[in-house]
Amino acid sequence: MNFLRGVMGGPSAGPQPSGADTIQKLCDRVASSTLLDDRRDAVRALKSLSKKYRLEVGIQAMEHLIHVLQTDRSDSEIIGYALDTLYNVISNDLEEEEQEENSAKQVDDLGSQFTEIFIKQQENVTLLLTLVEEFDFHVRWPGVKLLTSLLKQQGPQVQQIILVSPMGVSRLMDLLADSREVIRNDGVLLLQQLTKSNAAIQKIVAFENAFERLLDIITEEGNSDGGIVVEDCLLLLQNLLKNNNSNQNFFKEGSYIQRMKPWFEVGDDNCGWSAQKVTNLHLMLQLVRVLVSPTNPPGATSSCQKAMFHCGLLQQLCTILMATGVPADILTETINTVSEVIRGCQTNQDYFASVNAPSNPPRPAIVVLLMSMVNERQPFVLRCAVLYCFQCFLYKNQKGQGEIVSTLLPSTIDGNSVSAGQLLCGGLFSTDSLSNWCAAVALAHALQENGTLKEQLLRVQLATSIGNPPVSLLQQCTNILSQGDKIDRRGSKVQTRVGLLMLLCTWLSNCSIAVTHFLHNPANVPFLTGQIAENLGEEEQLVQGLCALLLGISIYYNDNSLENYRKEKLKQLIEKRIGRENFIEKLGFISKHELYSRAAQKPQPSFSSPDHMMFDHEFTKLVKELEGVISKAIYKSSEEDKKEEEVKKTLEQHDNIVTHYKKVIREQDQELEELKQRISTLTSQNEQLQATVTQQVSQIQQHKDQYNLLKVQLGKDTQHHNSHGDTLQMNGIQTEEVSKLKEELEEWKNKHELLQGQLKEKDSVIEKLNSSQLEMGATEQSLQTSRFGGLEHSNELQKELEMLRSQLQLQAAEISKLQMENQKLQVMNTAADPMLGDSGAPAATSSELEARLEQEIKELKSQVKALSEEKESLKQQLDSSTSTVAILQDKNSRLEREVAESKKEQDDLLVLLADQDQKISAQKMKLKDFGVAVEDEDDTESGDQGDEDEDGDEEEQDENAAVCYQEN
Repeated sequence: MNFLRGVMGGPSAGPQPSGADTIQKLCDRVASSTLLDDRRDAVRALKSLSKKYRLEVGIQAMEHLIHVLQTDRSDSEIIGYALDTLYNVISNDLEEEEQEENSAKQVDDLGSQFTEIFIKQQENVTLLLTLVEEFDFHVRWPGVKLLTSLLKQQGPQVQQIILVSPMGVSRLMDLLADSREVIRNDGVLLLQQLTKSNAAIQKIVAFENAFERLLDIITEEGNSDGGIVVEDCLLLLQNLLKNNNSNQNFFKEGSYIQRMKPWFEVGDDNCGWSAQKVTNLHLMLQLVRVLVSPTNPPGATSSCQKAMFHCGLLQQLCTILMATGVPADILTETINTVSEVIRGCQTNQDYFASVNAPSNPPRPAIVVLLMSMVNERQPFVLRCAVLYCFQCFLYKNQKGQGEIVSTLLPSTIDGNSVSAGQLLCGGLFSTDSLSNWCAAVALAHALQENGTLKEQLLRVQLATSIGNPPVSLLQQCTNILSQGDKIDRRGSKVQTRVGLLMLLCTWLSNCSIAVTHFLHNPANVPFLTGQIAENLGEEEQLVQGLCALLLGISIYYNDNSLENYRKEKLKQLIEKRIGRENFIEKLGFISKHELYSRAAQKPQPSFSSPDHMMFDHEFTKLVKELEGVISKAIYKSSEEDKKEEEVKKTLEQHDNIVTHYKKVIREQDQELEELKQRISTLTSQNEQLQATVTQQVSQIQQHKDQYNLLKVQLGKDTQHHNSHGDTLQMNGIQTEEVSKLKEELEEWKNKHELLQGQLKEKDSVIEKLNSSQLEMGATEQSLQTSRFGGLEHSNELQKELEMLRSQLQLQAAEISKLQMENQKLQVMNTAADPMLGDSGAPAATSSELEARLEQEIKELKSQVKALSEEKESLKQQLDSSTSTVAILQDKNSRLEREVAESKKEQDDLLVLLADQDQKISAQKMKLKDFGVAVEDEDDTESGDQGDEDEDGDEEEQDENAAVCYQEN
């Protein structure tokens, strides 16, 4: 053969060996050669033969190649050849283009078989993971390609081996950080295969910072303008996020949704998009839909929807929606994406309702989309997307439903502009069956689970032709339904009738007034019974089933307001003309239909052709809910119906009572929450005031210490001069000082009386609050527990007031004692006045003493002034508390707040009394410094012994003073 000439270097004579013989010799050479160069040459030759003789090389050389990978790790070249050879044997990519279609299955089986042989020993995959860690390009790149091929052939088995391998997934994640783009890009392809349908590996890859790296690659490649690498990254992101709630939450919490906004930035000129850009943008839109898919948990979907609105992603999608020149498939996918972003999210739905198209005059985006839906010239997939968008806009959106229905009501119709209601009516009565069906389903969604709008829609009147009176929308629908075969329509006539029947069933369900209006037309019931009783073809069986459902709804939700169409009479009519069993059989045609099963799978209307567009997803839920109850209602007797009605009335009364009590409890809970908040606020304010009081007490203590230090220094100076004349001069100064002190004591006495009056007022307020608390009735039993704490609080305040009274009485006694001592001091001063003229103290000493005393007097004045300012502030606080008490007397529910404020005021009074005590003590100390005997509380408690000691000290001082005078 010719390939042997290439190996041997020239032509050969005689018979040429076969490919299998040559491969066998090369395998023997790999296995037995001791020289590394010989083994390398043999592996290189096997690599060149592996593409043409794939089967022979795979069978004979795989074991030897694996042995080379294990033993020759030091030589990167032979490792690279061995990996390339294994890749050629296992991979089917090289053969797909060359093989014919009939042998494609055989090629797939061959690659799968070789893969199974390779992974039979799990150590081989572990060895391959180790080789992928090598930085050498000739080793790492073939290893990545071989591992990717193994995952394509036997994905679940290889995934399990990698999952149990230590750090297996983490090793592969390092490929994304490789600076060589070839390895990085093939690493993305490897991770695509690795993460398919394996939630455990998906979580590991996500937590290995895959989102950050992939988004960085997409940004580097140019977002939607990038190449095939962006497409691969988006496919990998879809694998990681689709049906994986954990990764979706991690993606949202990592603020990666915000990084998706630049993907959808489009310019004004959107012509000439490349095929790759269209593919990339399509995948990006699908990725957004993965995060907000209706199949996700509601909480996760809602949080992603809110994040997309706050970061501006929804606004960007709406910009694409209203842009010009966007390709049709991108526009369709954008509509579907916007639909799921706003589905069930009130904030997003309100924003979408405010979006206007860039037209003159501007029109709401909803109106523009509905115009496309009822336009038969638009592509079928685009019309389905618009219908899905309208359904998602109205899903759990009573506000949006009301706005749509209001455009149909007579009082809100604007003749100058096209409204959504006018477009829906136009599509409902057009000659295009697809427009009929879409408009009927859209209008049914506007009435979904909204009884108020069902009643309001009964007011809609339509002008059918000039000169004829208007008819109601309900009557027009039944007229078209009964005349369906007579009207020439484009498309399936069954489709129009199915759409109208779905609208009527949705409209009449759970709305007795609508049922009464429907039954009021005498032609409706005979038409329904006639349709059900006929034996029609297979296509008409679906219509028969829907007619049976509509008649059953008319029975089940009938309030018996029409004598001729009471429940019992309608049941008798069914039994005579149709038969109960036949009626139930026709009703079962709906759920047994194949198109019904398809529509029940997911909310998005996806149909292969317009003829298959029969059922709506929300309608399938209604059928599932009503089919059983209607079947039971048909077999019920009149007595059972009466009992059921009585039970319903009883349940309604019970529900009303429960609703009333729930409302009362909700109001009480709100009041309790307000009281708790007020209590917490006042508690914090109280803590701040206590901290302020503590700070002021420390400042007063510092002033006391400074005053005591000055007093000690003054005593030392007096003892040093030892002059009786100085003492007399001091007594002269004392006369004015004593008079000032007397005035200050009078002021403090007045303040004391004022505070006692205020305390009495507080006592009366507390008593009134206690009495009002006792008068609360049994209707407030639910609040007694929360208010019991307030009573205990007021009792504690009462005790504190008693303590304040006792302290005030003690201070009053002290003030009276000080007054007596001041009188004694005045007598002593008058006795000492004659002696003042004879005193001859040195002028310098007298002036120093006067300066010091004046400084001390100024400090005392400043303190008195500060106290007067505090008094004024306390008066203001008392005035505010008085007004607060008046409010408390009118509103007993706010007792806790006012009690807390009363406590605050009592704390302020305590602070004031403490300040008074401090000032009285300071005055006593000052009087003692002037030589006047002042009786302290500690001295009073010490008994007679302390009094005798003080008398002895005074006699000794008098004797010392006399001796000094005689010596002078």
